[in-house]
Amino acid sequence: MIPIDDNIRSWQKPIINYWLIGINVVIFLWEIKLEWSNELGNLINNWGIIPSQINISIANAFFYNSAAWVIVFWRLLSLPVSLFLHGSFSQILGNMLFLWVFGKTVESILGHKQYLLLYLTAGFFSGIVQIILSSDLTIPIIGANAAIASILGAYLIKFPQAKIYSVLTLLVLYIPVEVPAILYLFWWFIQQSFYGIGSLNMTGGSSFSSVSYWGQFAALVTGAAFMKIRQRL
Repeated sequence: MIPIDDNIRSWQKPIINYWLIGINVVIFLWEIKLEWSNELGNLINNWGIIPSQINISIANAFFYNSAAWVIVFWRLLSLPVSLFLHGSFSQILGNMLFLWVFGKTVESILGHKQYLLLYLTAGFFSGIVQIILSSDLTIPIIGANAAIASILGAYLIKFPQAKIYSVLTLLVLYIPVEVPAILYLFWWFIQQSFYGIGSLNMTGGSSFSSVSYWGQFAALVTGAAFMKIRQRL
């Protein structure tokens, strides 16, 4: 079930959405280049969110060595950076497709600045939640999944009855259908089970996680709350 458009007319060009998609794609192409030179694992390990490392650094800074706050600050930079890293072809394609369909409509409602604020804030907040609730996780979490979950949350609050023009793939047949937007909320979480397909080679035994359900749920609620507040102002 592939979303291709919605039935909501946008009244302005989604400039920020175009830039976000472009930046994500360019960085992914750079990741492919790093994969060829066996350097991708270092990038993911340095800039992916690794909850256990961040929690250990915070504990060291509080109880043992105040100089460790430098490391804490450095590791926390991974919260915004990890939003633009993807570890597989299925992850980048799925994320950018959902961003294209739902993001342009949300941006037309919120405006450029508030849309970018929602995207980055929800992604950052999701990372914090994941650090707290998955404190022992030792592999990097990467991807724009949480930021896009916030866009979905905002979209469904504003357009709960919207129809999404979709293509249903059945073997070699492609059947166009209209799907209620609410159904894509469930499909969004289900499809992430397949984000390991077409994974890039991290080398050195490195791996990554694209699924952080607690963080994405927090981002979904953040997006919904953001749109609710926006409607009342």
